[in-house]
Amino acid sequence: MNKGIFFIILSGLCFIIVNFFVKLLGAGDSQNLVEGLQRYPGHELVLARSVVSLTISLFVIKKRKLPVFGNNKKWLIIRGLSGTIALTIFFYTIHHLPLAIASTIQYLAPIFTVILAMIILKEKVKRLQWFFIGISFLGVALIAVDKLSGGIGPEEISFFWLGLGIISAVFSGLAYTAIIKLKHTDAPITIVFYFPMIAMPIMLILCLYSFTIPQGIEWLFLLLIGIFTQLAQILMTKALHLGSASTITPFQYLGAVYAFLIGYFIFDETLSMIVNIGIGLVISGVIVNAILRKK
Repeated sequence: MNKGIFFIILSGLCFIIVNFFVKLLGAGDSQNLVEGLQRYPGHELVLARSVVSLTISLFVIKKRKLPVFGNNKKWLIIRGLSGTIALTIFFYTIHHLPLAIASTIQYLAPIFTVILAMIILKEKVKRLQWFFIGISFLGVALIAVDKLSGGIGPEEISFFWLGLGIISAVFSGLAYTAIIKLKHTDAPITIVFYFPMIAMPIMLILCLYSFTIPQGIEWLFLLLIGIFTQLAQILMTKALHLGSASTITPFQYLGAVYAFLIGYFIFDETLSMIVNIGIGLVISGVIVNAILRKK
């Protein structure tokens, strides 16, 4: 198997583990898996992830004797800032949307990567690609329209959080574009390091207004969020460095299947047929777009 494909599949598995614990801690005592669990705001979970990531990244950078602040500082800052915004919003959408929908909306990121790569990196976008970009957004529209008809199921879907999910995907697309731009100038660990370096001070300020002191097993859950997010980021960055994004990207969407299964079997999230069709259109549009981009 292509190493890039192998790494992106592992990255997806790590991300879904992170999303599981984010959903769990965001639900607090309203979930039935862990008794007495406190509810955590999204920015505190980003802070916990950043502390672990900063520690690991700095250790590896020092051990490998790499320049701490990298080479292409402009794009490293863009990657760190856009990643911070994207992840913070995404964690909040996981709290307020069914896991399958929050994850699927986030998977619009490569669509925005194509658009941003066209604008920033001057890559060409074929006419047929625009058609499948439209298919993906049709899927989002189906999810939104089905809410109006009351067909979602027991999970309430807010247009506000759906819109924020799309904004998160835009910033993720910008972060991916930055990673592609940095592949020839900076090591993957340096690119990953810029996320916690920028995220930590911002999240610390937000935590002054809302902070939950971890208790018992919650420390372990927060540590796992940090460790698996770090692994996911490194694996994703390595995957994008090892091969063409258009070849690797389709395998990333196995995460949508994992999210649906975890949401259904663990968090009792049931979605209507129209929403499932919408999810299918989003993923199909992104995958076909990636294939067309490769050709």
